[in-house]
Amino acid sequence: MHDAVIVGAGFGGMGAAIELQRLGLRDLLILEREDDLGGTWHVNRYPGLAVDIPSSTYSYSFEPNPHWSRLFAPGEELKRYAEHVAVKHGLRPLMRFGVTVTGARWRGDHWEVVAGSSVFTARYLVTATGFLSMPKTPDIPGISSFEGRVVHTAAWEPIDLTGKRVAVIGTGATAVQLIPELARQASALTVFQRTPIWVSPKPDYPIPPGVRRLFARLPFAQRAVRWLGSSVLELMMISGVVRYKQLRVVNRLAERWCRAHLHRQVRDPLLRRELTPDYSFGCKRPTFSNDYFRTFTRPHVRLETSTVERVDARGLVTADGRTDVDVLVLATGFNLWDTNFPAFEVIGRDGRDLGAWWRQNRFQAYEGVTVPGFPNYLSLNSPYSYSGLSYFTTIECQMAHMRRLFTGMRSRGSSVFEVTRRANDEFLERMRAKVAQNSVFSLGQCATAHSYYFNQHGEATLLRPTSTISAHRAASSFPLAHYDFSGQIDHQVRQRNARAQVLQMRTNDLCE
Repeated sequence: MHDAVIVGAGFGGMGAAIELQRLGLRDLLILEREDDLGGTWHVNRYPGLAVDIPSSTYSYSFEPNPHWSRLFAPGEELKRYAEHVAVKHGLRPLMRFGVTVTGARWRGDHWEVVAGSSVFTARYLVTATGFLSMPKTPDIPGISSFEGRVVHTAAWEPIDLTGKRVAVIGTGATAVQLIPELARQASALTVFQRTPIWVSPKPDYPIPPGVRRLFARLPFAQRAVRWLGSSVLELMMISGVVRYKQLRVVNRLAERWCRAHLHRQVRDPLLRRELTPDYSFGCKRPTFSNDYFRTFTRPHVRLETSTVERVDARGLVTADGRTDVDVLVLATGFNLWDTNFPAFEVIGRDGRDLGAWWRQNRFQAYEGVTVPGFPNYLSLNSPYSYSGLSYFTTIECQMAHMRRLFTGMRSRGSSVFEVTRRANDEFLERMRAKVAQNSVFSLGQCATAHSYYFNQHGEATLLRPTSTISAHRAASSFPLAHYDFSGQIDHQVRQRNARAQVLQMRTNDLCE
């Protein structure tokens, strides 16, 4: 039996494995359905792929990377960073690729995880399948009849678009990166937009080699840059989403900044109006780009705002006419709430089905990590878990929660934890109240924003409506009484825990 099975070899799964190793768990198994590690940074390979927040904040705080080539690093550098982390922390030998988990069931004192014909057992189960891992194909009549090439941005294949007529469905953050690249190749490009996106200038520039050497030799310099970037992102998150009611003036300034950027690049008033969102900044994830708006001013690029009614063999048909194309690109995002919560069947205590329970009783997870009725289960892509604008903020909050939870369980000589229903309910009500009282999601500002922030019931249950500081504080100091602890640690586990405690004490001494 393994100490833990972790499903997903992206940054979330690797962060969980690193934390569990620190806690003394050595027999870990990481299962990944793709053929290599990296999660979204392995799967996504479309032209223009890059991180959409400053690279200095998009990394583990305990594993800074002084080698980013740009302020907004390209996708291949994120992939290399993932490989570096895996090698440095000894994670690669723990990983099995090409393994698709189809179900997991609690068996009284351990988890049974099924992947095809294989069955794995473990004391603890961690799901780190990512928020954006299930590509969404739009439900448009006739799309299967199209005789040209269809490609989703999350399953990109090299395509020679020279002289080709291309259509893109979608104008989210991925499309903002991709569309300028496609316009450089295609003979004609039509972008079908359902919802405009707030776009601000991108302060991107190469990081000089001398600065990179400075970061490598003096890590505190990079930590200072990270702190500055994180502070700006925190301000955006707090003002744009969490405390919109009190700080809407900052939200309005962000909107004005984006509008000014649009006006500088697009002179046509009708086109500007079509590219301007009619929902508040923060309702949908905003992004950065210096050439997205400008692309629509090129003579061979057209913005189409009519709804696609159907697809036929030659192209797309709207109420205003038809558009014949050779290549159809789907930048239509991911099935977040339909299939990603959870990504496979999870059966807890007394036969409770997690997916069914979430949909019947609201999407919820205590501190965005654990669920009542599911002992020894850590769900890293959970409702109310996403904290801040950098995914690494979320990961490290969850790592801190794991650290406090396992330390508390160990001090009690227990091997099984389960969050109490009362603690979970109180957390849920607290999060719902914060969303209703202060956030941009509750004040009628988001009626036209089609965003993955909202589940199928129209509730904004993805983002945690608190500051990052508050999230970290809660992860490090939540009452251990919020958990029920049971079971007894066997002798072998006790010895391993004792060794881990000694190692931690030595590490603390060295740090001091």
